[in-house]
Amino acid sequence: MIKENIKKLIESQKIKEFISKYKIPREYLSVNRAMVTKAFLIGLFIAFIPMPMQMLLVVAMMRFFKFNLALSIALCWISNPFTMFFIYYIEYYIGSLILNIEMVRVDMSLNWFNSNFGNIFIPLYVGAFVLGLVVSVAVSFLVNYLWIYFVNKNKKLHYKQR
Repeated sequence: MIKENIKKLIESQKIKEFISKYKIPREYLSVNRAMVTKAFLIGLFIAFIPMPMQMLLVVAMMRFFKFNLALSIALCWISNPFTMFFIYYIEYYIGSLILNIEMVRVDMSLNWFNSNFGNIFIPLYVGAFVLGLVVSVAVSFLVNYLWIYFVNKNKKLHYKQR
């Protein structure tokens, strides 16, 4: 079931256009446990990094790691204009706790973020690294476990039907 949903995502027209535009080899679209697990790890980690053009960082990382590129790019969109303020606030809070720094009063607006970026930069990125690492590793282990579980379950059903 997971495999079929991922294949539908990869076959979308936007993904095909992106792949042809950047001349991405088909091997980076493989749908197997290792490629999907690594895609979750990389895509989610990069999604938590406060930076513009996260998708380009994912494409740049494909030179060093072999993972399902389409899935990883899609996962970058977890941090989107609707969720980024909430995610950045959590990251800033975690970073402030880790560094034992008093938090600046936060106003959830782009103007406040731009004017206070110098004050929150270090705790924000410390929190982003920690949260991104914890979430991406936990989810990739979960995906790996679920993949193995459902493959074994399907094998058992297949043998029972014989």
